[in-house]
Amino acid sequence: MWAVALRTLRDPEEAADALQEAFISAFRAAGAFRAESQVTTWLHRIVVNACLDRIRRRQARPTVPLPEPGTGAAEPALPRDAVSDLQTRMVVQDALAELPDEQRAPIVLVDVEGYSVAETAKLLGIAEGTVKSRCARGRAKLAKLLGHLRNPSADANVPGDTRAVHQQRHWEGR
Repeated sequence: MWAVALRTLRDPEEAADALQEAFISAFRAAGAFRAESQVTTWLHRIVVNACLDRIRRRQARPTVPLPEPGTGAAEPALPRDAVSDLQTRMVVQDALAELPDEQRAPIVLVDVEGYSVAETAKLLGIAEGTVKSRCARGRAKLAKLLGHLRNPSADANVPGDTRAVHQQRHWEGR
């Protein structure tokens, strides 16, 4: 439950608060549990709802924009390098943060936590097809945001990137 809250909210303090709210809600609603699903599924749904509620409240408050990411985020990761692994995790977390909530939640549950599409649909209270389409859209966006991790030279082909223009002119001139 902690992992779901932390990955959904990306802030340990917010995740702890959401988890506390979720368990209080679960305690209060325990008598209404109908045993139509597993207790863990029911609890995960309560945790996801608590996280989504906190996200909605946070979006309603004014925020200060974050500074532009440093140049280190686009550097290729070296295998078995702890610093690079940490940077990669941070870049992936930042990319997940850019996804809309309705795409991030299914991606976290299916791809990170390992829930099935059916379990995720029950947890989120949406149709299985909706989970699949939201995951597909979210994965497509993540692929664009994280393409440089898979192919470090791919960022040279990003439209508007002056390096790509200079490289193309260089190759055309030969």
